[in-house]
Amino acid sequence: MAVAPSPSLLSQLRLLGDLPMQRKIGLMVAAAAIIAILVGAWLWETSPDYRVLYSNLSDKDGGAIIASLQQMNVPYKFAEGGAALLVPADKVNEVRLKLASQGLPKGSLVGFELMENEKFGTSQFQEQINYQRGLEGELARTIQSLSQVQSARVHLAIPKPSVFVRERESPSASVLLDLYPGKILDPGQVAAIAHFVSSSVADLSVKNVTIVDQNGNLLSQPVDSLIASGLDPTQMKYIQATERSYIKRIEDILTPVVGATNLRAQVTADLDFSQVENTSESYKPNQAPGTAAVRSEQTSETSSNSEQKANGVPGSLSNQPPAPVSAPVAAAPTPTKPTSTSGNSSNVQKDSTTNYEVDKTIQHTRRPVGSIRRLSVAVVVNYKKIVDAKGKATYKPLSAKEIGQITALVKETMGFDATRGDTVNISNVAFTPPESEAVPALPWWKQPEIISLATTIAKNLAIAAVVGYLIFGIIRPAMNGLKNQAAEAAAKEQAAAEAEAVHDHLVHPHPNSEGSTVEAARELARQNPQLVANVIKGWVSGNE
Repeated sequence: MAVAPSPSLLSQLRLLGDLPMQRKIGLMVAAAAIIAILVGAWLWETSPDYRVLYSNLSDKDGGAIIASLQQMNVPYKFAEGGAALLVPADKVNEVRLKLASQGLPKGSLVGFELMENEKFGTSQFQEQINYQRGLEGELARTIQSLSQVQSARVHLAIPKPSVFVRERESPSASVLLDLYPGKILDPGQVAAIAHFVSSSVADLSVKNVTIVDQNGNLLSQPVDSLIASGLDPTQMKYIQATERSYIKRIEDILTPVVGATNLRAQVTADLDFSQVENTSESYKPNQAPGTAAVRSEQTSETSSNSEQKANGVPGSLSNQPPAPVSAPVAAAPTPTKPTSTSGNSSNVQKDSTTNYEVDKTIQHTRRPVGSIRRLSVAVVVNYKKIVDAKGKATYKPLSAKEIGQITALVKETMGFDATRGDTVNISNVAFTPPESEAVPALPWWKQPEIISLATTIAKNLAIAAVVGYLIFGIIRPAMNGLKNQAAEAAAKEQAAAEAEAVHDHLVHPHPNSEGSTVEAARELARQNPQLVANVIKGWVSGNE
């Protein structure tokens, strides 16, 4: 069973239809604004938080990433004029890993994939240029894999090959590094980059590789120039490493004794980096013939007789000159007596020469580089902390015995050598307590949680204020105006009906009710004189 609408609602709707067009448009705009604000607030509350996925992407990488995001059904949007690509915060890491598996973003650098798009009829010069561009891109990509390097550019200057040796030129390379803020490269890493680039290009020397950072600082300064100026970075680094090693040894052995916060140690190492080589050759006195080693021995025998017979060895051997004879160390000639055989007189002479080895010693000595010439150690130990039965802490200096024990430990740890001038200084002083820097606590209105809560509340209050203004400032006054208009119209209709009834009663009275008519007119005049006045005025004006 349908419920009939109330007369007031019908009258309000009828009055709403009787409103001028300007008022109707205002009410429609207000209602649409309220609906839009409510929908926008709901979408604002339910929309995910977007974070930066990648920024400063090239057009090619941006298109490839957007295509992948569409395939993965991941919502995205742009920010900062299209310079940053945003995705929901809970999917940033997942999307980055998936894109990395696809090799995205590739960056604005091109590598050897440039050679895959070679067209038919490409000249040799164009092929060489593409190969050089691809090689530069591959080198830059590899250098960018270092954790300190944000981006890199590599420029290669490869001369044309020549058949003439004098006209051949060596290639060179330039590397520009854009480091992350707060990151630096040590000399070893710079040298590694230089060697990497030189090893990737044929006939490229490490000296021809120039490395510069984004601030214009030359990183690949040749070590030879530093050595020529008297500075060797490797020697300074070795000295620092040696000193740190001794400091760590001293702290490790004294920390269990005095505590980590009650000890400070410093070591100064004087190292010798001079390169010394010695070569010596010595000879011992002559040894006895019985104990010396024989080097060579020569024996000759000569005989003669009265018949003067021919003797000697027939052939060409006897016609050759004798071999040179070295100076004997010990010669023992053996004279012989002439003997006669078969009545003939003959003389026999024997000569013997023996050479002995000379006892010689050759010694080549090369001293090690970086040997320790002197060590100076300084150790500062805090006073000993003593806590009484009441829990009160006091500090007292160490005794001479305790200082002697610490000194002995330090000497044994450093390898104390008095002959080279090592020194050890142990000082027992009271440490100044560190001044605790008072970090002012953030006021409650600056706490992150409070700020987040206040932002949410302010956002909701702003939405509520706008909606309330539209409701109570525009729509409700308009509805109240409609109600007032409806009430005025109803009052006018009622007054008109009453006036018409009075007019009919006065003009056409009942025949048997003259007294009652006059009394009714008097009562009506007392209660509503305005109505009676209007009726009489109508009579006077002739509008009966």
